[in-house]
Amino acid sequence: MSFDFDAIIDRVGTNSVAVDGFRKYLFDDPDLALPCPDDEALVMWVADMAFAVPPVALEAMQRRMRQPIFGYTTPIDGTLADAFIGWCDRRYGWAPAAEHHVPAAGIVPALYDLVGFIGEPGDVVLTHTPAYEPFESAISYHGCSFASSPLLRSEAGEYVFDASDLGARLADPAVKLFVLCHPHNPTGRSWREGELRQVAELCFDNDVLIISDEIHCDLMRSGRTHTPLAKLYPDSDQIITCMSSSKTFNLAGLGLANVVIPNDRVREAWEDRHFPVLNPLSAAAATAVFREGDEWLAALTGYLDANFELVRSVLADHLPLAKFTVPDATYLAWIDVSAYFEPGTDLTAHYATQAGLLIEGGEKFVADGDGCLRMNLACPRSTVAEAMRRIVDVTPTRP
Repeated sequence: MSFDFDAIIDRVGTNSVAVDGFRKYLFDDPDLALPCPDDEALVMWVADMAFAVPPVALEAMQRRMRQPIFGYTTPIDGTLADAFIGWCDRRYGWAPAAEHHVPAAGIVPALYDLVGFIGEPGDVVLTHTPAYEPFESAISYHGCSFASSPLLRSEAGEYVFDASDLGARLADPAVKLFVLCHPHNPTGRSWREGELRQVAELCFDNDVLIISDEIHCDLMRSGRTHTPLAKLYPDSDQIITCMSSSKTFNLAGLGLANVVIPNDRVREAWEDRHFPVLNPLSAAAATAVFREGDEWLAALTGYLDANFELVRSVLADHLPLAKFTVPDATYLAWIDVSAYFEPGTDLTAHYATQAGLLIEGGEKFVADGDGCLRMNLACPRSTVAEAMRRIVDVTPTRP
């Protein structure tokens, strides 16, 4: 089959967070003036795609809608878990136990709940920074303290973790939980086996549980493969894995994620507090894409590869002081433009007000993002090309 990723799909008036709700999330001043009407701005900030969902997802939802009762629905027959496990086995050689699988309304809601089940007020939860903002809010919500181990940038421009710093922080007895973002948002690093083993064993040595947020794991560049952390430690109950069809297949609005909890205490706490009600359309769509979404994802991967190459080429030609490495994974470009701006510049506001371009500056992330911007490339190539033209036009030649 062929899939049209070049199509421009109008989302205005659909209550889209990306298109209709950006002012609430992006700007301190909700009345910030743009150089164009809001509905003409280029939308490349929040991490959902501007692409139509796979046909198999639409067809599955349409089939389910022909049964016109949408009462309480739970995963009674195991089809969702079977489809998810089959997907993991087929793509990663990892088949988590069905009895460890629990559905969730999304990975962010799952993270909020899991922190509450594992931590107590005053405990410390550690992660790498820069970090996705809900990591910090999920931790502070439960009265736990947020701590970070900043990522470093190698000579080659690749983000790496500081093993010495991480080990020292994990040795603090107040640290009870480590949240691993794998692949990492916003940098796009996919941690390799040696790195994963080093992180895991530091956590094990200090009796620290791990939540591995692997929501971007299917969105690898061509030729790269993802290794689930839990695959490396099949007998451990110290790793909780969070995955979802939401990022991979643009189904985030359906509110469904897959959480694998081998730890009996944590899983029992989850089950005590959750009646596993599913949106029947969500379950139908997720089951379908896990069974039949491979061809669509392969086509998407090639399209995203070309979008990233376009960004790399434009930056090399026109903004040579920008630091950018095509990421291992995700559809998010993380670009360091600090050479062109004064420290502390609100890059979100700059590109919005000067170019009508909605992207997220690093100031929107938890620590260590100053001077960087995150841009969603899961959109038609014409949009990427126009966004790069605008970035070049309004990026100053010197701070």
